[in-house]
Amino acid sequence: MTVLFDVDEGVATLTLDRPPMNALNVAVQDRLRALADEITRRDDVRAVVIRGSEKVFAAGADIKEMRDMSHKDMVLRSRALQEAFTAVARIPKPVVAAVTGYALGGGCELALCADHRVAAENAKLGQPEILLGLIPGAGGTQRLARLIGPS
Repeated sequence: MTVLFDVDEGVATLTLDRPPMNALNVAVQDRLRALADEITRRDDVRAVVIRGSEKVFAAGADIKEMRDMSHKDMVLRSRALQEAFTAVARIPKPVVAAVTGYALGGGCELALCADHRVAAENAKLGQPEILLGLIPGAGGTQRLARLIGPS
């Protein structure tokens, strides 16, 4: 599976389901975009919760998948990732990211797409790609700055 989808009493729950670390591969990204579009259209959905597993919300990009991509494919996929996260951010209903465990890189960026974030005591959020000289490619730097404001 990639992302489980359930609607109960007007609340849609998106559960990231890629053990062990909920890495955000192409299939997860595409499913998130499709579900964001569906939720936007559905009148029976009044709110959304995005969650991962107990130990990991999402540990970011699927590095194993990325290393097999050409530069051209990487550019195309980075646009697709941005579009998927933008679709989540534009859902016209309240979206809550329920963060447990690690939310790193793209996982942190996905949490930033939500209107609200609820973090468990074991939550660890971060953008470790900056330590490798990479920018957070799915809007993380922009969303984080808008959320917390300038220093």
